[in-house]
Amino acid sequence: MSKPIVAIVGRPNVGKSTLFNKLIGQRLSIVDDRPGVTRDRIYGQCEWLDQTFSLVDTGGIEPACKDVILSQMREQAQLAIDAADVIVMVTDLRTGVVATDADVASMLKKSGRPVLLCVNKCDHVGDLPAEFYEFYNLGLGDPIAVSSVHGHGTGDLLDAILEKLPEDSEEEEESEFIKVAVIGKPNVGKSSLVNQISGQQRCIVSDIAGTTRDAIDTTVKNKHGTFTFIDTAGLRRQSKVNKMADDIERYSIIRSQMAVERADVCVIMIDALEGFTEQDSKVAGMAHEAGKGCVIVVNKWDAIEKDDKTMQEYKKKLEEDFSFMSYCPILFISAKTGQRIDRLFETIKQVANANAMRITTGTLNDILAQAVARVQPPTDKGKRLKIYYMTQASTKPPTFICFVNTAELFHFSYQRYLENRIRDTFGLEGTPIRFIVRERGDKEK
Repeated sequence: MSKPIVAIVGRPNVGKSTLFNKLIGQRLSIVDDRPGVTRDRIYGQCEWLDQTFSLVDTGGIEPACKDVILSQMREQAQLAIDAADVIVMVTDLRTGVVATDADVASMLKKSGRPVLLCVNKCDHVGDLPAEFYEFYNLGLGDPIAVSSVHGHGTGDLLDAILEKLPEDSEEEEESEFIKVAVIGKPNVGKSSLVNQISGQQRCIVSDIAGTTRDAIDTTVKNKHGTFTFIDTAGLRRQSKVNKMADDIERYSIIRSQMAVERADVCVIMIDALEGFTEQDSKVAGMAHEAGKGCVIVVNKWDAIEKDDKTMQEYKKKLEEDFSFMSYCPILFISAKTGQRIDRLFETIKQVANANAMRITTGTLNDILAQAVARVQPPTDKGKRLKIYYMTQASTKPPTFICFVNTAELFHFSYQRYLENRIRDTFGLEGTPIRFIVRERGDKEK
């Protein structure tokens, strides 16, 4: 059975994300004084008294609002409520009970789920102020006083959550899964792809650039295995972000970079209608420098007018644009229609396996001997490069140490030749390969 789920809900700007971060013990959700910062459902893991459950942060609920983004935030919150075992409604002591609180409480009563009422921003230690007791009017039982900033009352809240969790819920055994970060410029279809893959409206989709702000995790199980897809904010040119002076967008970029760091494979999305841009190169370079397995995905292929040569010509052009990442497979998909999504899963799994592959020293040196016999190492001023032996130092990405007589003779072109021989032999598609050159007698740092 899967972990029990606890959803944190409430109107905008009552401190849901601050409480979420405090309970999971890390800054996963973006926190800002402006309402509406959190939009999608953010999942984290919370542990208390040797029991683990999934905690879900949601966007602020405004039941009567007609705004497109806010209405989709309300839908995201409703999905979290429907999936939750326990709901924590967060309110604000400083503003007291407002009409929106009453509307949210009414909605939660209809859900049929256990609801805990949390009164946030009770920052002072001692007797509770008179304003605290008006929250009884919401009809959700005894309120729990909490300060999400200082952590006061969070223990009482967690105790109450454990009392409400179903007794028969057991923690699911963790299986091997592949973490996939979906990265790219704004509006290339990253959220649409995650929604298509998960089969539900997991992330808010809009034509407005910057709709996605947090890094959203979605786990999918199918015949290819178990995958955690991380939808990230679109990465704009840094100059644009600075001109906007938007702290929220800077936080989003940091979240995207963190998503790349914890991913096994990066899906680099490109808009087929717009084609390759300089920003695509920078986004891809971030994944390459991090040593991640990469797949280049051209989205919106269904919107392109094409004949039997269009795909090959487009692919050839992309291979030139991404010449620094010639190892990357290129796929043409449609997140809207689901075209080639199954093929995407196959490719991601192959790339993840390549990125984590370990080759024995004996096998590696057999390949090295064959490669040296076929193409002699370079010489300079009568001195020839000698490669004594090679061994693999680490994985993710595959990193090889070459022991040589003179490091200066190990030119880049010969490294590329050996890299291609290793790739061809072991099928290392989609992963960068690193070489560390050591002269005999050098000590590893």
